[in-house]
Amino acid sequence: MALFTVENLIAFLTLSALEIVLGIDNIVFIAIISNALPAEIQSRARKIGLLLAMGTRILLLLGITWVMGLTAPIFAVLGHVVTGRDIVLLAGGLFLIAKSTFEIHEKIEPDKGTEHVGRKVRGFAAAVTQIAILDIVFSLDSVITAVGMSGEIVVMVAAVVAAVLVMMLFADAISHFVSRHPTIQMLALSFLILIGVFLVAEGLGRHIDRGYIYFAMAFSLLVELLNLRARKADADGH
Repeated sequence: MALFTVENLIAFLTLSALEIVLGIDNIVFIAIISNALPAEIQSRARKIGLLLAMGTRILLLLGITWVMGLTAPIFAVLGHVVTGRDIVLLAGGLFLIAKSTFEIHEKIEPDKGTEHVGRKVRGFAAAVTQIAILDIVFSLDSVITAVGMSGEIVVMVAAVVAAVLVMMLFADAISHFVSRHPTIQMLALSFLILIGVFLVAEGLGRHIDRGYIYFAMAFSLLVELLNLRARKADADGH
């Protein structure tokens, strides 16, 4: 079968766009984690995080038989058939909810004893490890989606690489914007809790249309951007 066909080109463009959309939550998580590091290594952490995301996706694509095997039943609980994918999504969702809740608590009620050194407490290795753990969850979901859309492994790998390169271009800008605006940080952490709940629901066999999730996130972000603009106009007026 010829590789350079109109069908494969459409599949490549569609998958690239899909990977970018699915990677938005990954970028938000990477921004939150990396912004807690010293300024001089934040950009490096973000790039390593996205490279890990790309590597994880490619490895899963190359191990396509194993990935698809994760959808095979393992056991059943209360009538729900549990698969390996369900376990990974459930564990990742709970981790994301717990991590985001901890970050929100830390910002609202910081420990006064560590307030001045809080940014240095979290090490580079710890931050990259947390990013890597969530990369596996996000990668698994997007890879299974990609496998369902294209039968060409080369097309899928090319789409993953293209999407990550695009995300790397905007990762620093997104992270700096989040860092400059505390309310955006809180909104981003709330998004992560929402994504965590979505992953838990998926892991429990309760499918939620991604469109609802993305609409809620886009609407909330639009309202907050209007608030930022209103506060800026009010400050300029005074």
